Amino acid sequence: MSTEIDDQTRIELEAAAFRTLRDHLMSKRTDVQNIDMMNLAGFCRNCLSRWYQEAAAERGIEMSKEEARETFYGMPYDQWKSEHQTEASDVQQEAFETAFRENVTEK
Repeated sequence: MSTEIDDQTRIELEAAAFRTLRDHLMSKRTDVQNIDMMNLAGFCRNCLSRWYQEAAAERGIEMSKEEARETFYGMPYDQWKSEHQTEASDVQQEAFETAFRENVTEK
């Protein structure tokens, strides 16, 4: 069974799903490091904040990288890093570099 959804409702549902993802990453899974997200999923919290910034720019809203990060993280990025981010291990860094090389060569 398919439900017809108008554009405004679809946008509202997508926004709600995004907020749930953001809240999940910011409050329930602060233990998951950005580098691990990059290694496994190819994106991280910083990517999400950049996509937010790019969406704002598409609508003529000027927003710096730091403003977008603070909006997404709910606090200054440096504060988030000091409270939640750990130093990347050699294994994490190697996996990131391998994935980055593979992504660059695929394009």
